[in-house]
Order: sequence, then C-alpha cells, then structure tokens
Amino acid sequence: MSILEIPVNTLDGESATLGDLLGGRAALVVNVASRCGLTPQYDGLVRLRQTYGSRGLTVIGVPCNQFRGQEPGSAEEIREFCSTTYGVDFPLLEKTEVNGPGRHPLYVALTEVPDASGEAGDVQWNFEKFLVAADGEVVARFRPRVEPEAPEIVEAVEKVIAP
Repeated sequence: MSILEIPVNTLDGESATLGDLLGGRAALVVNVASRCGLTPQYDGLVRLRQTYGSRGLTVIGVPCNQFRGQEPGSAEEIREFCSTTYGVDFPLLEKTEVNGPGRHPLYVALTEVPDASGEAGDVQWNFEKFLVAADGEVVARFRPRVEPEAPEIVEAVEKVIAP
C-alpha cells in the first residue's frame, strides 16, 4: 500500500486518506502539541504553508499526547487553540500515537525514513517533521528542534514543489 492510501481521520472525525489531504501537493507532516516548549513552531508552520501553498505545499498537523501529556485537549479544544492562538489554516488530524504498539500506520511508514544523520525509528518529541512529495515519497525527516523555516527545510521543500 502506498503511503497516500493510508487511512486517517481528520480532527473533525472525517475519514480520509493521506492522498486525499495532499490533493496532489507535497506536505510537511508534523506531530504537534499545544503545551510544549516547541509549540511556537506553529507560527513557522503557518508561514511555510502560506509562502509555499500556491506552489504546491500543505502542512498536516498530527496532534499527539505521547510526550509528557502535552496535547491533552479534546478535538474542539485543539481546533480552538490552533485557530485562535496561531491562525492555523492547514489540516489537522485526530490525536494520533506516533510511537509504540499503538503507532498509527502513517507513522509506521514515516518513521522508516532516516533523518539527516541517518537515524530512523521512533519520533523523538513533538514537532518532528516529515516532508512527503506529492507522489507519496517521504523525501526528508527533520527532528523537533529544526525550525519549520530553517534553511534545510526550505531547501527540501523547494526541491519537491512546483517552480
């Protein structure tokens, strides 16, 4: 099965596939949390989507409560926080497990991809980022402390989107 065929549920509880959400675009898939020291990265994610959206990039936020319970809210609380605090205008999935025995199939596929130092496996913390090309190829992985607008992310995004 292609990563694009993996079923996911949106924060609103609607069934989709990753391919449905990408809609022929590339995506930066990020596990997010509202109460994390890295939460201000939402600003950079919104700007990245705004800067490159017209050229074929979206961001997909994946709320996760596996790291010190830093995403405890309900779907409505998550939506309200993201919208009001950061102006999030990209798709959010339902709360998802990214590690362990309950790891979502999307993250089974994503975590097979190594980061810049060649390390694959478990997500280290909130705001780990995976760049997925429009054809479903996972082309890059960025660890949590890499800011969304860091040069290495911008360079990778520019390689996979329309000129």
